[in-house]
Amino acid sequence: MHRRDFLRSAGTVTGGAAAAGAVGSVAAQEDGSGGAQPDYGGWFSNVSNFSSTVDRRGEDEITVEVGVEANTNYYGFGPAAVWVDPDTTVIWEWTGRGNAHNVVADDDSFTSGSAVAEAGTTYERTFSEAGIHKYYCQPHELSGMKGAIVVGDDVPTVAADASTPVNPEHMGVPFQPHYVGIATLLGISSTLAFTFYLLKYGESAHSKGGSD
Repeated sequence: MHRRDFLRSAGTVTGGAAAAGAVGSVAAQEDGSGGAQPDYGGWFSNVSNFSSTVDRRGEDEITVEVGVEANTNYYGFGPAAVWVDPDTTVIWEWTGRGNAHNVVADDDSFTSGSAVAEAGTTYERTFSEAGIHKYYCQPHELSGMKGAIVVGDDVPTVAADASTPVNPEHMGVPFQPHYVGIATLLGISSTLAFTFYLLKYGESAHSKGGSD
């Protein structure tokens, strides 16, 4: 490939990569998070299955599984964190795995009672008060079996770069657009590096060949 042809192709690739990055950025903005996430204050620091806050706003009723695979056993709520509208009913449903579990509010405002292990057991509560409602399983709290229900829009938030850096989705960016952004940066970097090499050494190599 002649140098001029290469430079033309490199410009096309770089432009396409930038456009792909822009698509990823738009997708991130469309999720409505605005780059902010609920501020859990370290509540999920030892919870292995917390990857993001699942947005279930717009639904009247949602289900959270009790006893999903997490924290080295079936010691997890699934999903661990859910964002809902006020007056949404949350139903916790036991999977029957991980021995006996229960649901206990961190501020003691609600509880499912004694821990039970029977699959199909349910406990429900309608959340009317806006805020972040943290809860845990009493027998397995120290193992990381904790959850949170985020209600309404008037909740404390943190900037994306201040949230728990376990998963790109913590930053309000879905996996796919995030990877597009990474691929874009790598593509641009490699293109510029190769262009620099060709400009610096290609001409001298051509000159030597012509002199022979």
